[in-house]
Amino acid sequence: MVEVVSATQADIDWLVREDANAGKAWISRCVALGEYLVAKEAGEIVGFLRFSRFWGRVPYMEMIRIQTARRRSGVGTALFLAWEQAMRAEGARMLMTSSECDESRPQDWHHRNGFIETGAIELPGLQSVPEVFFIKHIG
Repeated sequence: MVEVVSATQADIDWLVREDANAGKAWISRCVALGEYLVAKEAGEIVGFLRFSRFWGRVPYMEMIRIQTARRRSGVGTALFLAWEQAMRAEGARMLMTSSECDESRPQDWHHRNGFIETGAIELPGLQSVPEVFFIKHIG
């Protein structure tokens, strides 16, 4: 059984290991602002979802990552649905996310969860391929 909760200070060391590209200062900031959800099974964290707000308004799922052994078991969907519900409760009418254009599995996951492609941008020097953006209307 998967339990999805907001991350706490006690989860920071795990998040620093698993979301290594974000860095401890950013992770601590996001946890303090309630911008991480963690999925737990038997009290152990097995995945996380990190989000922010695009333009300070639109909920934007920055990263969702599940431990390899737990992928394709519903953990990611549980995280996403908990986030969607929380954002809807806050009054959001649309969600955003993105992935690199050559990441077919994440894009398939976004489509299965109701997202539609809305455009792409190139980020020379940061990524070798364009970033594809997705939206989902929830309100």
